[in-house]
Amino acid sequence: MNWRCRQRAFSLVETLVAVLVLAVGLLGLAGLQVTGLKSNHGSYLRSQATALAYDLIERMRANRAAVANGDYDNPAPSRSDACLSPPGCSPSALARHDLYEWAANLAELLPQGEGVVCIDSSPDDGTGSASPACDGVGEHYVVKIWWNDRLTPHEPQDSERMAFHVSFQP
Repeated sequence: MNWRCRQRAFSLVETLVAVLVLAVGLLGLAGLQVTGLKSNHGSYLRSQATALAYDLIERMRANRAAVANGDYDNPAPSRSDACLSPPGCSPSALARHDLYEWAANLAELLPQGEGVVCIDSSPDDGTGSASPACDGVGEHYVVKIWWNDRLTPHEPQDSERMAFHVSFQP
């Protein structure tokens, strides 16, 4: 009789150990899921930054007169309703309007997204639109985009600030 009581207790211990092993495995799986979500979100934001940079590059290639005048070299963007109507607007106004729309898209699609376009001999520097480190030297334009790579607004503010820079000659 004593042997049967021990046998029942032993199977209860086995069940508890199995549940513990299963719980540890599920916690590990949840950690992998979170890591995968962060990686996918980061890839999505980098894809958005790339598409936005090339959108501006194509706008500049379509407006060569403004590029020749230097109107895309780090100007202040402004909205121009004249550029939305069929008669059009001047190349300079179109450049400012392109940059206005581009900045609005950056702010909408990237968390704390900001960017500049300028002539720069060292494209991989700068920390934001307040200090883009554009030196105005050379013939190559650089599109510089920065955003915050936080997955949720609850992550700390000092989480990694991402950057995308592309250099081109229109």
